Amino acid sequence: MTSLVVHGARKLDADGEVDDFWLAADGAHIAATGTGTGWRERAAEGGTVIDARGQWLTPGFIDLHCHGGGGHPYDDGVDEMRAALATHRAHGTTRSLISHVANPLAALRESLGIVAELTLSDPLVLGSHLEGPFLAPERRGAHDARFLREPQPEAVEELIGAARGTLRTATIAPELPNALEAIGVLTEAGVVVGVGHTAADQAQAQRAFEVGARLLTHAFNAMPGIHHRAPGPVMTAIENPEVTLELILDGLHVHPSVAGMLFREAPGRVALVTDAMAAAGASDGDYTLGGLNVTVRDGLAVLSGTDTIAGSTLTQDAALRNAVTRAGVDPVSAVTALTATPARVLGESHRLGRLHTGYLADAVLLDHDWRVRAVIADGAPLPA
Repeated sequence: MTSLVVHGARKLDADGEVDDFWLAADGAHIAATGTGTGWRERAAEGGTVIDARGQWLTPGFIDLHCHGGGGHPYDDGVDEMRAALATHRAHGTTRSLISHVANPLAALRESLGIVAELTLSDPLVLGSHLEGPFLAPERRGAHDARFLREPQPEAVEELIGAARGTLRTATIAPELPNALEAIGVLTEAGVVVGVGHTAADQAQAQRAFEVGARLLTHAFNAMPGIHHRAPGPVMTAIENPEVTLELILDGLHVHPSVAGMLFREAPGRVALVTDAMAAAGASDGDYTLGGLNVTVRDGLAVLSGTDTIAGSTLTQDAALRNAVTRAGVDPVSAVTALTATPARVLGESHRLGRLHTGYLADAVLLDHDWRVRAVIADGAPLPA
């Protein structure tokens, strides 16, 4: 039984563009796709029909790295999580990881457990990203220095256990004592490890990737940049075809021209993330992030009284617009960075990130200015 039909779309996913595209969903999955008028037979079976009127139809966006939105932080309990998720879903993010900043181990265990429970009732939540506490103090950014620690095996195992199989990614500074062993423990548990918040040089980053790290957490931020005599972790990640590079494309964290360079040098391996805090989709003002005070002015979030960037106020539809209109990224590559690439990072390429038969029916309808007009998740329209 067809539950949803979208027709007359300009399909855009990692496989390219297709005009006059349609898809039909049967429950949570895409049951059929095509071009032309074949949708009419499906629509006759009933369900919701959406005329795309020639607008872009992309897969649902996947965010690997986010801390909140709509005035709500992810670290204030399940009700705040749900409210923040609703904001990002309205901007096209249909599947999310919940990111956790550095906190005491007991608080992190509790947060990981809350997310584990949430994944049972909300399939759009894919699990947790543990950003802290295994970070370099000198590159901690907006993480509370009091809660940073070395990645001792016991602490790592404790956090993995608290997540009950829902810890999907974790960030580690590979130069810390025990870090390489911790990367091995996390990888063996099925967690994708990101190198980040680090002072690592090229050799240290390379070693982390050799022992199993496969992600660079928000490239260029909270790490050494590319120097002509010291390539650092960014260049090391670019040169490794197995590594995906997160990118915050708000025009503030990374200059659009540098973002464009990253897309050219690591094709298919850039994952656009928000790293958003509570002010995303909300107004300027004063907020908190993991217990630290944050001030937001003109969309830039910084630790209060400093110039240290404290997450972003980005939504993924804005990242897409910035990629295409400011960084000069072609639309297929830009959409891939929001869909198929993060799906691959999480081992979800078989069900997410493309508008194919058998895939989950997650889609975003955007006008020609790349603004969201409709959002579909699990075959059902969401508020946009």
